[in-house]
Amino acid sequence: MAEDNPRARERIVAGAAEMIGRRGLNAASIRETARHARAPLGSTYHYFPGGKGQLAAEAVRYAGGAVARSLRAELRAGPAAGLRAFLALWRAMLVGGDFRLGCPVLAVSVEEPPDGEVPAALEAAAKAFGAWEDLLAASLREHGTGAEQAEQLATLVVAAVEGAVVMCRATRSTRPLDRVAEQLQPLIGDAVASPAGPAGEP
Repeated sequence: MAEDNPRARERIVAGAAEMIGRRGLNAASIRETARHARAPLGSTYHYFPGGKGQLAAEAVRYAGGAVARSLRAELRAGPAAGLRAFLALWRAMLVGGDFRLGCPVLAVSVEEPPDGEVPAALEAAAKAFGAWEDLLAASLREHGTGAEQAEQLATLVVAAVEGAVVMCRATRSTRPLDRVAEQLQPLIGDAVASPAGPAGEP
């Protein structure tokens, strides 16, 4: 029996997140993920007895958590800084991966689960998107934006950036992300510069 090794387990999860981001959920098999992570297949099943469904869910949580931690750190300087960091994160991923690497959270969300195998991964994706929105909305509220507007802007940011990532992969260009950035940045700036009242009232 394989011995528990947190680093080996995390390496497999990180490898699964990358595989899903590159190939999509249905094309990322346990065997290929183990090979990609340079882990024995037996060890992979030892750490993830629930199979692909369990591994996919943990991979999505891993990816979503990494983005949330980065976003949380940058939002300390305000919503505009958080937006810039969010955009820069995806730009670096696209360029660094030669436009072959996408968002595993999005990949899980748009694929049909094979025979109902991975509902946990879909739940993890929903929570990841929600966490990013919550962080952005909270920062906007802290800087004076009304509650409803903050929530709407947060959803707009996440939806626009995730959609731009898909377009960037298709066009092999950062131009869609650049255009989204040009539109989102003044919206965030205006929301902070001319906020609603503290309780969300005009």
